[in-house]
Amino acid sequence: MSSCTVAISKSPVFSPSSSSASVCSPNSSSPRLIRLQKSSGLIKALSGGGDSAAVLKRKRPPRLDIPVFAVEEKGAAEGSAAAAEDVAEVEGDGYSVCCKRGRREEIEDRFSAVVGIQGDSKQAFFGIFDGHGGAKAAEFAAENLDKNIIDELNRRGGDHGEIQLAVKGGYLTTDSEFLKRDVRGGACCVTALITRGNLVVSNAGDCRAVCSRNGVAEALTSDHRPSREDERERIEMLGGFVECRNGVWRVLGSLAVSRAIGDHYLKQWVTAEPETRVLKLDQEYEFLLLASDGLWDKVSNQEAVDIAHPFCINAEEPQPIAACRKLVDLSVSRGSADDISVMLIQLRRFH
Repeated sequence: MSSCTVAISKSPVFSPSSSSASVCSPNSSSPRLIRLQKSSGLIKALSGGGDSAAVLKRKRPPRLDIPVFAVEEKGAAEGSAAAAEDVAEVEGDGYSVCCKRGRREEIEDRFSAVVGIQGDSKQAFFGIFDGHGGAKAAEFAAENLDKNIIDELNRRGGDHGEIQLAVKGGYLTTDSEFLKRDVRGGACCVTALITRGNLVVSNAGDCRAVCSRNGVAEALTSDHRPSREDERERIEMLGGFVECRNGVWRVLGSLAVSRAIGDHYLKQWVTAEPETRVLKLDQEYEFLLLASDGLWDKVSNQEAVDIAHPFCINAEEPQPIAACRKLVDLSVSRGSADDISVMLIQLRRFH
């Protein structure tokens, strides 16, 4: 099983002058680093309720003294994005990734890719993890979520209902294990598990999965934000509240997402339980985009597919990494100062 988890942080492993490097063994299924710009980064390879009536009578809970790290601010000062030049590109067996640091000193996004689960080249796991309040939760999820889901899948079996329960169990186990570490911060997640001819897409937070189906964009996940009516109702049923600050709806006036791994101080309301869809892979499914909100806040679903499509489908020489790069650059050109991570998975590789 070939796997790769990318983390960019201050580390002497790569010097700022590095322009390329090998990240795994040089066989055909191993990912390779394409480019690393001005990065002090690290690329590392890994193997791989309440009664509703009672709730209506409950008073609005007092404000919590939530540490500042739990507050996710949007909109950096103009020019800060231009100052953040760290870019990493990785190309692997059936997938390509481009990650760019935003306004923060350290990138908080992570990704993982595992191809060849249990020796089957048609089974794989991919994920994008967008950290907030630091990179610890995203890093932990990138290193552990795939293993926890695969363990659950092996224990439960392979029909649709069991697959969904296995993914849910993997997310909740990862969340529980991270919370035991008593480390601050959280991470939004979007994952794609390819197993037994099925595409299993899950998310917790505002990372999103969009597939190209004969050139037509189809969102396979729905962002978990407090502005979603069902998410607001869920939070209120648990005794919490959402409110709008500077045009952004937040859980208890703090966090701008309603589901995530981690976020200990908001765990009563911010669940790690994912929403999951199981689809049968067929030839209509061309490629899948997994990306953090740094992309989706600036680029629409169909626009992303339209840009990526010529690089991947009917091209004499497919260049999926160029598609990822172009999407990242477009988001930056439109003013994104957030970390941006884009993964393109060539689904026909796994049919």
